[in-house]
Amino acid sequence: MKPRHWHWIWASVVLGALCGAMSSAFAASDEAPDEMMRRLAAEAMASAKAPGADADESRRVTALVDTQIMPNVDFVRMTAAVVGRSWREASAAQRERLQDEFKRLLVRTYAGALMQLKDRTVTVKPLRAGADATDVIVHTLVKGGGEPVALDYRLEKSVAGWKIIDLNVMGIWLVETYRGQFAAEIGARGVEGLITALSERNRLVAKAR
Repeated sequence: MKPRHWHWIWASVVLGALCGAMSSAFAASDEAPDEMMRRLAAEAMASAKAPGADADESRRVTALVDTQIMPNVDFVRMTAAVVGRSWREASAAQRERLQDEFKRLLVRTYAGALMQLKDRTVTVKPLRAGADATDVIVHTLVKGGGEPVALDYRLEKSVAGWKIIDLNVMGIWLVETYRGQFAAEIGARGVEGLITALSERNRLVAKAR
């Protein structure tokens, strides 16, 4: 269901978010979105190349993502977007469980792909947007390990700075991709069925590690 290279590309998003969250310059309200992504990409590559114990890598990155991703990604909005119209019908408890299971799904995807980032480079293209824009797309190109991959980030400006709300890999948006998968599950088994399916998927992935 996922496009080729999706796993390591999403890892670059999260790793960039982690580094940005730990940076003293994090989320400056006057930082342009393309400059923010350029900074995060540079820090992400530096972090990916840092020495570490391979056996502990997955656990370490999973913990960092779990505690640091939120400042740079509007995760609540992303979860609502992938669930679609059923989000409005879900109870508060169901929304919380959906966010938790979807977060676990993405975190494990990112953590498992970290080691594949060491030989990658990211070029951030200049942003073409007005100074008063609050919703922009930053275009980047990921090189290394095969053909270059076009990677676009959609960001929205909040009072805390720019937040990542979606990602496009070679013409395929992450929110749209997951929305289709989730809609099929909801149509067959309802919101509770989706939660159960996500929980089971996460359990199997955790068990396989």
